[in-house]
Amino acid sequence: MIKYLLNQSLLSMKKRYDYDVTYMQDILRTDLGAFMKFMAFQTMSTHKGNLPVEALYAARIRAIIWDDCGPCTQLIVNMAVEANVDSVLVKAIVDRDLEKLPSAISLVVRFTELVLAHNPEADELRQQIIELWGEKGLITIAYGICSTRVYPALKYTLGHGKTCSRVVLNDEPVVPKKNPQLVGSHHD
Repeated sequence: MIKYLLNQSLLSMKKRYDYDVTYMQDILRTDLGAFMKFMAFQTMSTHKGNLPVEALYAARIRAIIWDDCGPCTQLIVNMAVEANVDSVLVKAIVDRDLEKLPSAISLVVRFTELVLAHNPEADELRQQIIELWGEKGLITIAYGICSTRVYPALKYTLGHGKTCSRVVLNDEPVVPKKNPQLVGSHHD
């Protein structure tokens, strides 16, 4: 019965976001205990803290673009729009158009990429983030970056990460852009 109810929740998510939940259904079907631990992880991935929603989604979107080829990126973009992040701002984050972003959001985009690249230049930006939102804001950004990356890693590990797809915002395709100076530098 519990598996049935949990699967219904997954199907609701599938319908709400037009997102393939097969990898989660596979975990649920195979190992209820593992699925329950995955669900417990969701509390970390939904942490919002005191961070403005735009900053939180800037970190999440840039982190997912680092590791994903479409479906998870689309999910995070949809969630950002659902959280009332202006679609123009979402597009600028996806496009990595720093000039169209407010300075605080541009800071989060740059910081996220430097963190993911393990670039020591993140240290200077980290201090700016702490000045804006305190240690709690930094922790929220850290959770946003780390937890967002779990999903593509899990999908690829389980064999569900092979399908690339176009990201759409307001019925228009958008092509996620990566920082050309950091592409390829995230491997130690």
